[in-house]
Amino acid sequence: QVQLVESGGGLVQAVGSLRLSCVASGRTFSPYGMGWFRQAPGKERDFVAAITWSSGTSYYADSVKGRFTIAKDNAENTVYLQMSSLQPEDTAVYYCAARMGLGLLVREYDYWGQGTQVTVSL
Repeated sequence: QVQLVESGGGLVQAVGSLRLSCVASGRTFSPYGMGWFRQAPGKERDFVAAITWSSGTSYYADSVKGRFTIAKDNAENTVYLQMSSLQPEDTAVYYCAARMGLGLLVREYDYWGQGTQVTVSL
């Protein structure tokens, strides 16, 4: 059984930074892709970034390119999302997700964490 546990959310002022962590357990993740998604109140869950465990190939939503960085630590089975230059529109619940291979769509992912709240104030 795959388990994903996010942490690192919180309240931050605009242009500040946060780093989210997602610890994965339950199986060998080398063939997997890991994604970060976010959901603001009243909106759909959107893709933020994704990375492959094996090669480290990464992808980003246009809205976060140049501000967010996804990274992995294979030894710790942890995926990170470093968020910089945060803006109020980045406020959302951020979810970590896993699937075999890489995906950019919510429906492509099989396993989800519980989410961590990120709130950006002016």
